[in-house]
Amino acid sequence: MTSHRDTILLEQAAILDHQQHPGDQFILRVHAPQIAEAALPGSFTHITCDPQLKMRRPISIMRTNPAQGYVDFLYKAVGRGTTLLSQRKTGETLSVLGPIGQPFKLDPAYSRPLLIGGGVGMPPMIFIADWINKHYKNDFKPFVILGSEVPFPFTSSPSQIMVPGIPDGVIGSMPLLEDWGIASRLCSLQAYPGTHEGYVTDLARHWLDALDEQQRKEVVIMSCGPHPMLEAVAKLAKEYDIPCQVSLEEFMACAVGGCAGCVVKVETENGPAMKRVCVDGPVFDAKQVFA
Repeated sequence: MTSHRDTILLEQAAILDHQQHPGDQFILRVHAPQIAEAALPGSFTHITCDPQLKMRRPISIMRTNPAQGYVDFLYKAVGRGTTLLSQRKTGETLSVLGPIGQPFKLDPAYSRPLLIGGGVGMPPMIFIADWINKHYKNDFKPFVILGSEVPFPFTSSPSQIMVPGIPDGVIGSMPLLEDWGIASRLCSLQAYPGTHEGYVTDLARHWLDALDEQQRKEVVIMSCGPHPMLEAVAKLAKEYDIPCQVSLEEFMACAVGGCAGCVVKVETENGPAMKRVCVDGPVFDAKQVFA
């Protein structure tokens, strides 16, 4: 393990577990104790997927366990890099660079985080929920909405946690979140049992409308997913005058701010500016990105 720019670490991480799920989705667990200790919700890593492929791939962190030194990832095999990664076996090692990026920011003034994740944007939301469960269990009351158009990479379970405003029959939840006592509901246009047949923003609207005025003042939206979904989430936040943080997904080359290949236009106090998603983000204020 060597340090990189003082805050980004490089570890040769042994694969502890590698599970395949429907829809070409994979959950990868690696032993990377330094990264597990340093990562914050919203952090990502840059992984060498295979020795024959020199370019790394950015993958969001889903969960960490500093005590046991492991890091979990959820990714989808969609191109050459992630397809090669999906073929790596338990016991092999991966070169993992991280943690990288600006994280989501929890503020006690907003004690009702609404966490919205779509597709491979689900991992950062699970990481925030895990972080709250471990560090701020009595300070925050999160509600998690997860959306997917392929089967979820877990077996959903009927939630035992009542959530005001949620339509009858929408009872599907992520068991891990349920175990932590964190309310969650699932969305899909595929009519999976127990899910809300519609967009994540539709279900979020049901929940927001069930809150009273004071409760809505305690809400902050945190979201990660495809660009159109984030744009819709930002529009919803603007409509309800709710602060919103979004994590952007962009193609990256170096992922440490050197190449400027992942820049996006962001509105700042001094006018428009080009910001690097890798190190200036990936988390931005939604108002800066979706003006």
